[in-house]
Amino acid sequence: MNLKDWLAHCEKLHPQTIDMGLERVQQVAQRLDWHWPCPVITVAGTNGKGSTCAMIEAVCRQSGYRTGVYTSPHLVHFEERCRIHGKAVDGAALVAHFERVEQARTGLALTYFEFTTLAILDLLSQAELDVVVLEVGLGGRLDAVNVIDADAAVVTCIDLDHTEWLGPDRESIGREKVGIARTGRPLIVSDPVPPASVIAHAKQIGADLWLHGRDFHFSGERHQWHWIGRERRYHGLAYPALRGANQLLNASGVLALCEALRQRLPVCAQSVRNGLALVELPGRFQTLAGQPTVVLDVAHNPHSVATLFQNLDAMGFYPQTHAVFGAMADKDLVAMLTRMLPLVTHWHVCDLPSPRAARAQDLEQQLKSLLGVDPLQVFSHDSPAQAMAVAQEKADPADRIVVFGSFLTVGGVMEFGLPNLNAPHLSN
Repeated sequence: MNLKDWLAHCEKLHPQTIDMGLERVQQVAQRLDWHWPCPVITVAGTNGKGSTCAMIEAVCRQSGYRTGVYTSPHLVHFEERCRIHGKAVDGAALVAHFERVEQARTGLALTYFEFTTLAILDLLSQAELDVVVLEVGLGGRLDAVNVIDADAAVVTCIDLDHTEWLGPDRESIGREKVGIARTGRPLIVSDPVPPASVIAHAKQIGADLWLHGRDFHFSGERHQWHWIGRERRYHGLAYPALRGANQLLNASGVLALCEALRQRLPVCAQSVRNGLALVELPGRFQTLAGQPTVVLDVAHNPHSVATLFQNLDAMGFYPQTHAVFGAMADKDLVAMLTRMLPLVTHWHVCDLPSPRAARAQDLEQQLKSLLGVDPLQVFSHDSPAQAMAVAQEKADPADRIVVFGSFLTVGGVMEFGLPNLNAPHLSN
């Protein structure tokens, strides 16, 4: 069986896509008998997890450390979920670890996410690394990643998402996210206004709590920014290569983590500067030069869409903004669409290859009837790639195209390479 065969196998093992709980994963992990000689860092939160993982990875690589990273979901290829030394793992290298999980599960019904997470963790445990960074998939307390007792944890910004699984408010969701913390070990909270439940749990278990505004601070000027921690300071830092004002929150938490782990994982100031300046992560306010301008962003809930709106609004003047949008049906679609109405002039809504996705026709209907968008400005498409192609045909060179709403939306546009950046008007 190759990787594609194994992924198809994983999709058939459990009747549910999500089945919260650690009992099954813990049983299999014990049989796999992992040993982690290097520091392991777990990252949870509603938004900013992927960016935080990428920044930690970049700073550590600039320090000469051998890094391993697990993130999810992927944009185009499953192999993107595991990076070794900054590069996506080869699919063939994963096959042996899928086989080990299959042998160890002894009939246990694992979900797709549980099985694939165990396989990637198995690979990382044997990869002779200096540091491992793990991104939580959903929540934290009951997520498969939390089977690992991490040496440090980071909780990024918390907002409403996956409420059917994590609870109806920020306090409930925060309680689930902070479940990755461990007694006596650093817990970095990047959220500037964290739910009280996060702080209460950290104190209850005796975690080494690092709070934004108390244990670390940052300030920004036009061309540079500054960071102050408990003992260390960085002045005159260049802004992170990942665009968007929200990235300073993520970078600030990363620097707090570096200080908290300085005894086990020392990094110098130059590594910090270089890492933040060189970090890359597709689909996070990724702006493609050319005509028209194209922005790819995996914003998929009201909080991240609000951030996307702010970043787009700061870009300057564009005669028209064309949106390529597809999303999961269980999201707060009205809030997401409403937030973007002041900027978007033309909507290209699309179907996505997931049973959880909202249908393009339903999105079109919401925009027309509920939000009052001119019917002549809304177009339905069968796929993100088709929506992108039509948006490019209709956009003038000076316009802007924004792709957002889901990893599947951005991934569907990127599937055959980055979009063509030359407007057809330029060749006429």
